[in-house]
Amino acid sequence: MPPAETDATMSPVLRYLDEHPETDSIEVVLSDLNGVLRGKWLPASAISKVLGGQFKISLTAVSPDIWGRDVPVLCEKIGDGDGICTALEHTIRPLPWLERPTAQILLQLNTEDGAPWGYDPRVILGRVCERYRELGLTPVCAPELEFYLLPEEREANGTPRLPATRANGHCQIGGQLYSTEVMQEHSELLHAFRAACEAMQVPLDGLVKELAPSQYELNLHHVDDPLAAADHAQWLKQAIKGVARKHGLIATFMAKPFGNLDGNGFHHHVSVLDKNGRNVFDDGTEAGSDLLRSAIAGLADTMADCMLIFAPHHNSYRRLWRGVHGPLQPTWGYENRYVSIRVPNGEGAARRIEHRIAGADANPYLALAAILAGMLHGIDNRLEPEAPVNSGKVDGDPILPANWYDALRVFEQSDFIAGALGADFQEAFREIKRAEQQEFTGAVNPLEYDTYLVMA
Repeated sequence: MPPAETDATMSPVLRYLDEHPETDSIEVVLSDLNGVLRGKWLPASAISKVLGGQFKISLTAVSPDIWGRDVPVLCEKIGDGDGICTALEHTIRPLPWLERPTAQILLQLNTEDGAPWGYDPRVILGRVCERYRELGLTPVCAPELEFYLLPEEREANGTPRLPATRANGHCQIGGQLYSTEVMQEHSELLHAFRAACEAMQVPLDGLVKELAPSQYELNLHHVDDPLAAADHAQWLKQAIKGVARKHGLIATFMAKPFGNLDGNGFHHHVSVLDKNGRNVFDDGTEAGSDLLRSAIAGLADTMADCMLIFAPHHNSYRRLWRGVHGPLQPTWGYENRYVSIRVPNGEGAARRIEHRIAGADANPYLALAAILAGMLHGIDNRLEPEAPVNSGKVDGDPILPANWYDALRVFEQSDFIAGALGADFQEAFREIKRAEQQEFTGAVNPLEYDTYLVMA
């Protein structure tokens, strides 16, 4: 008889099931390249197949378009064969908003010979993290996400509705930034968000009423593991959507749900520790270290190449129009929210970069991979940034791709993307976005009918 497993050696999944015998189902999932979770539901009694490395799923499970359809070019290239999934056992979490007791486990997708699959977003981020480990460096990351809470019912033309508030009735002139009065109106729902995050061990920090009506921001605590930080952001989005759905609402992370209101951003606070745990961005001065400026220069130098990752959808670029807190220029500055790369004030030990370009619709794994790779590009090459912009916005024409189509053209020609994130990823993401762009290009929208049907 083999010796009984102790608490220290027991599989985290088996330990969880032992502590939660009521668990009915287990959701085993991967993040696709659009950041959508895809996978299967299994009875808890069947989990041994997953833990034993016998669970298969199509290699194209991580590369459908946003509508969940196969992209023919990618299917033909790889034969649409199966890959083998590795259970990331430490990621098992409950899904507390579901009626039946359900847990979830994140997976890693591998080829049949066991090699990590280069289309898997978590694999892509892991590759970048490995480069930091080789240099004895550890990124510390804290994401921030903005979202709207909207009723399920839409207007007749499909436009989402903004809910009224007791504070302002149906007036939608402003969203009552930082208003605790408005938050108290929705206290039951907001506390349910926090409870879900606690159950899922998502390190939620603050919850803030944002600028627009029914818009909120959630902040996560910093962690010294980028993969964990991206997992937290993915779980946070899932928890907010799930709890909101249970309360009869839509939580949307769409970058720009309303043309005349603020968009939803996905800001990343990042610092880097050396092998002694010292923040390499801190040199004892208010300006920060040479490595801080090199990391900023790397982000600026690679931002155009990465725009398709930071703004991956047709709607994403509406958020980046001039005049918003997300300029189409790779600017930086100290304590200035009108630039793309902000260095917040504070103690030197907490010196960090706030990357402000990505929208809340970006894939958490890909966005963080692009940011960390850009920083490393600047550090490796000892780049120097342009002068900081420390007050107000910068006028001038966009330097970054200003629309989805230009962003794809820059992305597919980028040597940086191929080298830092993988040529296999570059090819897959390119084909997904091409397929999506074809659908949008062929669609006729209501404004076109209203403008041209009679008068043209």
